[in-house]
Amino acid sequence: MKHYTEDELKAALPFWNYNNIGIEKDFNFKDFNEAFSFMTRVALFCAIDDHHPEWSNVYNKVHIRLNTHSENAVTDKDLKLAAKIDALIIK
Repeated sequence: MKHYTEDELKAALPFWNYNNIGIEKDFNFKDFNEAFSFMTRVALFCAIDDHHPEWSNVYNKVHIRLNTHSENAVTDKDLKLAAKIDALIIK
């Protein structure tokens, strides 16, 4: 499984931040219902891909952190999930 460097990640995912062997992004929504709906859709992707983020939610804010724990690195698995997550936001 390919491990990505910080420079490769910045090029591939310019709107995600690299931090401590993971990629992170904050999402803001109108209210809790929109935030929770977003998390539910992401959870369905995670279940299908058997890949699970570290995340938190406070009211209308969702923070997501991805890395492949078994590889202790950011891998294709993370990039694919990040792209699916971003696609939920871009309309």
